[in-house]
Amino acid sequence: MAKKVLVVEDNELNLKLFCDLLRAHEYAAEGVRDGRDAVSRARAFMPDLIVMDIQLPHVTGFELIEQMKADPALQAIPIMAVTAYAGREDEERIRAAGADAYVSKPISLARFVDAVAGLL
Repeated sequence: MAKKVLVVEDNELNLKLFCDLLRAHEYAAEGVRDGRDAVSRARAFMPDLIVMDIQLPHVTGFELIEQMKADPALQAIPIMAVTAYAGREDEERIRAAGADAYVSKPISLARFVDAVAGLL
């Protein structure tokens, strides 16, 4: 059975790119555009990995990471942050919030797929 990946990304083109790329590598990908729906979708989908943008409207990726890591049903699921924040302090802050991996935008397709595989 294919590993499941939940993608939380507000940009429709990026969401489509990430989901299509994951599906091309035989993962079952589901997308969420609104971060406010991410926790409930994660509970329903129970992914093996969550790929999440940090810059989201309405709720930040930092807040979502904290919510998911505090939820007993979700806390063991690895989270990979994908963000335009590219500084060293940004990566440290993202990892301190609870993300297990970090990929900066614009993404390298090979690095993205390698990071996903490494977490799964």
